[in-house]
Amino acid sequence: MPETEPWEYTLYIPNDVRAGTVSRRTLRLILTMHGLISLVDTAELLATELVANAVRHTKGPAALRVRWAAGVLRIGAWDADPEPPEPPLQLEELAELEEGRGLALVRACADVWGWQPLTRHGNRGKYVWCELTSAA
Repeated sequence: MPETEPWEYTLYIPNDVRAGTVSRRTLRLILTMHGLISLVDTAELLATELVANAVRHTKGPAALRVRWAAGVLRIGAWDADPEPPEPPLQLEELAELEEGRGLALVRACADVWGWQPLTRHGNRGKYVWCELTSAA
């Protein structure tokens, strides 16, 4: 049974091709330990897409943030690029494309998603996030 108390984790990630795998495995462990196994598969897909975009489209570090509160799991990725993400295409438009599926998958699988620019302690960037509601 999922926990009722809120919690949050942040994983800081270097710009590395292994970031998606490390993020996915870390997220699986966190959700399993908190009794949210029913969300693991979808959450892994979403986190992988968000982290992959953060690492692929920027040169700096990134971070994966996972938060649980009031029956909602929020997954987000921070990167050092303040430019907004490209708007996702419709899934039907992606059939022949080699790239560009990430945010379309996020939009299709998450209950809600969004992004916001960030400025903190002199650092600039953006935070792209999505939410899943627990069925429990």
